Amino acid sequence: MQITHQGSVQRAPWNKGKLVGQKAPLKQREIWAIRIRLQLAERTRELALFNLAVDSKLRSCDLLRLRVKDVTHGDHIANRAIVMQQKTRRPVQFEITEQTRESVAALIRCANRRPEDYLFPSRLRASPHLSTRQCARIVTARCIRRYLCHDRSWPSSARRGRSHEAGRDRYA
Repeated sequence: MQITHQGSVQRAPWNKGKLVGQKAPLKQREIWAIRIRLQLAERTRELALFNLAVDSKLRSCDLLRLRVKDVTHGDHIANRAIVMQQKTRRPVQFEITEQTRESVAALIRCANRRPEDYLFPSRLRASPHLSTRQCARIVTARCIRRYLCHDRSWPSSARRGRSHEAGRDRYA
């Protein structure tokens, strides 16, 4: 702290020396590294959550509101799904890759989920599905920090990372 000639205290800015603003998106090799390590660790819920986030590019609030019937047709996982976004009230269609279908099927099978159940239910009775904060904790702490040793943000980085690689900048 410095004292100016007028007697007021001048403090250092809270973000001095910190990186602020938009984080760099996840690279394809980082996404694959996270996927492989989650598979090896047999983290079914985290793997399904991460894969769906990358494939769908949905906001976390929309991702967590998915029900089993939104991604399945009878007993098998659909190739495509359509979800109404909470923020924009617009329908969004996304493709579900083979790897994601396998991880979601494993999640549904091991947790005995019914079609009307949330895909990612909360363990608390007061909440029907995971909160967005809990989702951020799971993905950031368990997936990204543990497996990449980076301080990355999610889910927006995961959404933008995939769209940039495909040459479709969703935010342009």
